[in-house]
Amino acid sequence: MYKVAVMGDKDSVMGFTALGIDVFPVYEADEIKKTIHKLVEEGYAIIYITEQCSLQGKDAIDRYKDNELPAIIVIPGITGSMGLGMNEVRESAKRAIGADVLFGDN
Repeated sequence: MYKVAVMGDKDSVMGFTALGIDVFPVYEADEIKKTIHKLVEEGYAIIYITEQCSLQGKDAIDRYKDNELPAIIVIPGITGSMGLGMNEVRESAKRAIGADVLFGDN
């Protein structure tokens, strides 16, 4: 069975424990990057990460973005969406298909 994790600030991620998802509260850029690498090494198939943390851990996320696993999915934090998650979906679709089929070529 694949493992699922969520990482971000404590207020944004603690509710995921009710769903049985492993929760990793993180705040600093180094801590975020180390946690991403650790989760990959431990075989997590899906890693949800809050938008704010994704900005700080961009280098680590980019390292795995073309891999089949893990799927690193950007989600809004408790303060609301910054639009980064939808942008990641858009960019992934463009890489896979070669065109922006979600919003039209710009």
